[in-house]
Amino acid sequence: AQSAQSCAATATARPQVQVSSRMSMRFVALALLATTAHGASAPALRLRGGTTTKSSAVVAESGLTPASRCLSTRGGGVPSGVMSKVDVPLLSYFAFWYLGNYYYNIANKQCLKAAGGAAGFPMTIGVLQLGVGVLYALYMWAAPDSRSVPSVTKDDLVKMLPVGFCAMGAHCFSVFALSAGAVSFGQIVKAAEPAFAAVVSTAVYGKSISTAKWLALIPVIGGVVLASVKELDFAWSALIAACTANLFAAFKANENKKLMETPGLKDRIGSVGNQFALTTILSFLFGLPLLLAREGHKWSEFVSLFRSNSVISTNLFTSGLYFYLYNELSTLTIKKTSATTQSVANTAKRVIVIVGVALALGESLEPIKMLGCGIGIGGVLLYSLVK
Repeated sequence: AQSAQSCAATATARPQVQVSSRMSMRFVALALLATTAHGASAPALRLRGGTTTKSSAVVAESGLTPASRCLSTRGGGVPSGVMSKVDVPLLSYFAFWYLGNYYYNIANKQCLKAAGGAAGFPMTIGVLQLGVGVLYALYMWAAPDSRSVPSVTKDDLVKMLPVGFCAMGAHCFSVFALSAGAVSFGQIVKAAEPAFAAVVSTAVYGKSISTAKWLALIPVIGGVVLASVKELDFAWSALIAACTANLFAAFKANENKKLMETPGLKDRIGSVGNQFALTTILSFLFGLPLLLAREGHKWSEFVSLFRSNSVISTNLFTSGLYFYLYNELSTLTIKKTSATTQSVANTAKRVIVIVGVALALGESLEPIKMLGCGIGIGGVLLYSLVK
């Protein structure tokens, strides 16, 4: 009997071990890519066909990675054609950016659902996710030969405050929107961010938007409205929160552009990774008072849930790490690509995340909802491409 019970326990534990192993592998891959990518200031790697270079010195000067060196020295060089134009590091950035976003949405939703949804602890979870990012940023600065500490001044930090506050608002309202409704619906509404960016840029920052761009916003807004009609998990709170997140994101983009015009700031920050780390730290600090004001009276209840429910504790940590890493990788990806490539990549990411997460979480994929999603995201792509 004991042997049978032991076998049954082993069979039950095996899937959990496998899931944990897969999760660990994803973490290692994302973390390694983010750690090694921040130092790559040279243009994106491109494998070139042609003759084989036998001198290790020449190969080293070419900037090729060990993997691409193997490709270039095996069999007399890489054959011309598609493979000769493959940019391996850039494709890796895209792949892990998409995967990080996908798994963040799943882990985030599971954590929110286990903690009670919109009536539970969305603000607490959103702020603590930023806290996980802070721990990772501090580790990267403390680890030897990892990332240099930025040499920003007190005035630089003061100028960064608006960006940090807007980043906190965009993230926390997004988390609340995803706690109040379906992830797919929240992502569809968030895809309408260009509409909010256009209004904020013209009304607050005095920028001009072309007529073609204004017209491109019609399918964006129409697609969101159409997707809302047959949304089975529709909630006004989710719609309002997602729109508020878009508003904060629009202000953040404009404030960040103003910030980076500060003379010498880029040199003092040192890297894209440092910039995102500083923004995350400020966002976390801004979020703490709001956490205490909104859900501070329930803190002991959350701590009890965190200790007793592994779904909350595990997914809180994983979602925070995924959020930080995929955002850093997206920044590195955007830095290495053209505006057109960025537009297509963002559009593809939206489609993959909306459909993939809906399938993974069993959310509704009504035809009218998918039609609205397609129209809205198509409008976003059009808005990004027209001048």
